[in-house]
Amino acid sequence: MRLDHIGIAVADLEAADELLARLLGRAPYKRETVSDQNVSTSFFTAEAENAKIEFVAPLQAAGAVHKFLEKRGPGLHHLAFEVDDIRAEMTRLAADGFELLQSEPSPGADNKLVCFLHPRSTNGVLVEICQSIGSHD
Repeated sequence: MRLDHIGIAVADLEAADELLARLLGRAPYKRETVSDQNVSTSFFTAEAENAKIEFVAPLQAAGAVHKFLEKRGPGLHHLAFEVDDIRAEMTRLAADGFELLQSEPSPGADNKLVCFLHPRSTNGVLVEICQSIGSHD
């Protein structure tokens, strides 16, 4: 597994983009809506090779990210790790006792298939595994 991105939940995507753009001196490279997850996302590249920061904002007062923000406020939402074969990793992780939040990978942002692991099985941190669409899908 390779760290793909760090997801940060925010209530206001525009304000978060403006803040990080000022901090890094560059705009996000991608903005995208993921209707299945009821979120809008933006991605910034980090200087480390292939590392990214993702802002995740709810589209409306519904969905997991909205609930996260109500409960915890803005902040670290998840760590995402890219894998070569998401279905094989899901099988391996489930067999190793990790609690998967879904039985099949679903389409996510940044042209990826995604699967989330429940935080109670990962020391309180939501973990996403992802695979670029077109690789072993």
